[in-house]
Amino acid sequence: MLWVAIRMLTGDKAKFYGLLFGIAFSTLLITQQLTIFVNLLNLGAAGVYNNGNGEVFVMDPVSTTTDVTYPMAITTLDQVRSVDEVEWAVPQLRTAAAVRTRQGGLEQVIIVGVDDATLTGMPKNIITGSKDMLRLPDTVIVDDVGSTRLFPSLNPIGQELELNDRRAVVRGIADTTPGFSSTAVLYTTYSQALGYVPGTRNRMSLIVASPRAGTTSEELVTAIEKATKLKARTREEFARDGIQFIIENTGIPFNFGITVALGFIVGVAIVGLTFSLFIRDNIKQFGALKAIGVTNKTLKKMVTVQAGLVGLIGYGFGVLATIGTLKAFSSNPFFKGFFVPWQVPLISLAAVIAILSFTAWIAMRRVLKTEPAEVFR
Repeated sequence: MLWVAIRMLTGDKAKFYGLLFGIAFSTLLITQQLTIFVNLLNLGAAGVYNNGNGEVFVMDPVSTTTDVTYPMAITTLDQVRSVDEVEWAVPQLRTAAAVRTRQGGLEQVIIVGVDDATLTGMPKNIITGSKDMLRLPDTVIVDDVGSTRLFPSLNPIGQELELNDRRAVVRGIADTTPGFSSTAVLYTTYSQALGYVPGTRNRMSLIVASPRAGTTSEELVTAIEKATKLKARTREEFARDGIQFIIENTGIPFNFGITVALGFIVGVAIVGLTFSLFIRDNIKQFGALKAIGVTNKTLKKMVTVQAGLVGLIGYGFGVLATIGTLKAFSSNPFFKGFFVPWQVPLISLAAVIAILSFTAWIAMRRVLKTEPAEVFR
């Protein structure tokens, strides 16, 4: 009987393909939008991910993320270093600036000043050049995504920039996670960054620290906050702060939530309507089956198999379409590092099951109410 159910389903190709389209389209909408949503949230933690080392970040109590900081006095660094649990602590400056290229362009960038002696705070991977190049005067290293914005048709290495009437030469390209604003990031030493972007008396944005052997990051955070009254966060906590900042201060969750809800509603509408038409057109066949003694339990299995087959194929097409969409845009710098979290396909699967359960339940009620006598009318 289950084979008969499959033949009934595939016999009407128009409705069969309509069901597949409805499920595939809903799966595509839900999976794609959830994937982009999760990856956009991760961009809020890019400033933490791009710090190659350092387990604890120390900042002013009002600071929230790597891009939303309140500058501290340089004497704060000595206070942190004086904490017994601290192995080492170095300063970091992060600030926005406008740069002028030799080609006449003007771009907004983020200047990151890392420790002069250890270069702590640089990304782990340098695509071109070496982070030791920062020890040369007037040197900056640009992130790989930002280099395409600053020099869209040129080799960035050796290009000159003007920051606050000072010359800066690009001598390296870093492999980084793009930030939420997609602004180019220029890495240089802390002392040179102070000259590139002069400002108020207090300039230090963050302190990057590491615990002594035998001390965990959580214990170091507690010790620093108790001794200095500053705010300290572990790497994981600070990354979550960046994600939480986007959730609380942008309309991204609401907008993506609407799209996901529309995907679910569209799925219910298309699949429900098409499945109802399929059952209506085959109601006499179901009546005939009841007339020859097929039980309601078997009929339920038949409808379940029909819904399950459509759902499985449509869901597969929808997930494959999502992966294909991401691959198609993989050359776009904005989509660098985008991936499909394993939880997202499971959420989409649950949505598909819910859509099919609802529509199959409606269709099954009509099948069970069918009288065998209707076949002979």
